Amino acid sequence: MPLNVLAVYPGTFDPITLGHEDVVRRACQLFDRVIVAVAAGHHKKALFTPEERLEMAREAVKDYPQVTVEGFSGLVRDFVVARGGKAMVRGLRAVTDFDYEFQLAGMNRALMPEVETVFLTPGDKFQFISSTFVREIALLGGEVENFVSPHVLERLHAKVRAGARP
Repeated sequence: MPLNVLAVYPGTFDPITLGHEDVVRRACQLFDRVIVAVAAGHHKKALFTPEERLEMAREAVKDYPQVTVEGFSGLVRDFVVARGGKAMVRGLRAVTDFDYEFQLAGMNRALMPEVETVFLTPGDKFQFISSTFVREIALLGGEVENFVSPHVLERLHAKVRAGARP
């Protein structure tokens, strides 16, 4: 009997990168349904609005019918539980990510013991990519086309032309 397991992949995705897209692809191989949960990001100064980040994420995952994109604010716990999620996907790029993510997984287990945290690593060519690096490089006039999809690159260039600052 199929379990029909829903996984939630939360993040600010400011912007969504090829590394994020690779983690989504990997999650689709493991779970029946995946929600990319775009956080309002109250604790971070975002370059893109929540609506822009939702649009970019939807474009990035449009070829995956089992993936939906939703925005949320507040505790990710409330979002996951309200949707009946059984797993939370977290991407790990390097050992430096692990310490933070391990602590976060422990806290999330205390808040929602019925939900498992699953760590996925992006492919080798994406392991060094972070949204923070992409934003900084783009805002300083550097090339980021190898790190984001063309639709994201177009939006980054528009932000740079408009003189945006995170």
